Amino acid sequence: MTVNVPPEQAFEVFVGQIGTWWPLETHSIAAMDDAGRPDGVVLEAREGGEMYERRGEERHHWATVTTWEPPHRLVLDWKVNPEWPAPTEVEITFTPAGDGTRLDLEHRGWERLGDIAPESRASYNDGWVPVLDRFGQAAGA
Repeated sequence: MTVNVPPEQAFEVFVGQIGTWWPLETHSIAAMDDAGRPDGVVLEAREGGEMYERRGEERHHWATVTTWEPPHRLVLDWKVNPEWPAPTEVEITFTPAGDGTRLDLEHRGWERLGDIAPESRASYNDGWVPVLDRFGQAAGA
């Protein structure tokens, strides 16, 4: 996907403003367990930072930042489902493209999940599309 802002701004919208655009109504732990809409999502802007869903006083872990290279690259150990035996990996890159930025998202490491990998991966086949659509709207795609 390409957005009409420079990489620095695209990275800031993705990380710093994630709580304003992430589709929590469909992409959250609360959405999976019918617990009601969460209060927000946070992505701590640093290597070792956590990405989590907030619901009242509760924090529900989604990911850990393993690579932090603003404004070009971010890698997450992704484990939204606490029952997964291991995290997968999500890499997001921000590359200059004319006057804008090309964002690429690669979700990999499915083999880490063993026997549940095919079913888990299938659940994500189209799952990133609405997330990136909302990011694009927030960044002015």
